[in-house]
Amino acid sequence: MKKMTWLFLASALVLASAGCGGSKTETTAGTTAAEVVTTAAAETTVAETTTAAETTTAAQKETTAAEAAAAKSEGVMTYEEYAAADLDTEVVVETYVQAKQSWWDNKATVYTQDEDGAYFVYNMACSEEDYAKLTPGTKIKVTGYKGEWSGEVEIMDATFEIEEGNYIAPAEDVTALLGTEELIEHQNKFVSFKGMTVEAAGKDDNGNDVAFLYSWDGSGQDGDDLYFNVSLNGETYTFTVESYLCDNTTDVYKAVKELKIGDKIDMEGFLYWYEGVNPHITSVTAAK
Repeated sequence: MKKMTWLFLASALVLASAGCGGSKTETTAGTTAAEVVTTAAAETTVAETTTAAETTTAAQKETTAAEAAAAKSEGVMTYEEYAAADLDTEVVVETYVQAKQSWWDNKATVYTQDEDGAYFVYNMACSEEDYAKLTPGTKIKVTGYKGEWSGEVEIMDATFEIEEGNYIAPAEDVTALLGTEELIEHQNKFVSFKGMTVEAAGKDDNGNDVAFLYSWDGSGQDGDDLYFNVSLNGETYTFTVESYLCDNTTDVYKAVKELKIGDKIDMEGFLYWYEGVNPHITSVTAAK
């Protein structure tokens, strides 16, 4: 009887031990899996937070850079204020050189633009040494007088200072604005015209139609300004290759001399004005 009791107790003890061991194993395994899931979730959250922070920082840097580029110094006009200013009044603008037309007798003529509008600066006081520094994109502060000549609004009798900053304006497609009153609002900007047709510009000595003229009346020679006509929707416009800006060694000068009446072309240049729209073209290519 005692032996049977002892055997019973021994069996119960073994079973109890086995049961506790199994329970301990399940608890340990369950705790480990939870810890893995929790750790992975925490790592994912940290990674997402870090990525979000980096993205925010990058966006803030871009915004700061854009604000810095657009910021105006004290006393400097916005383009809107410049456009509203009366003729013959003093104007002060900060702008960026896009191209240089000429330098002569310590005076420079340059095409400039900022993010809001463009300014043609005519005969600005400038040494030859400083003229060499006016590379495309250079930021300058210009003080002069707002003037107009045959429809072209410009800054005259100006002085300038070179400042920190750089900006190159993209060509703005104004093809659809040709023939509208809105076009003049983009005066002096770097623009593009697409899908236009070359028309006759005049006649040669034999009475044949020609696609371009040296000088506006055909009385010039190689090296002078080139005048050519292009049309869109039944309207014809006169465009110019300004020889001071693009002389007879440039690709655009050579391209215009090779034009044929009826050619379809795309162009880029500055939206100059002379008795109406008279763009100064810097690039001519076959229409795409």
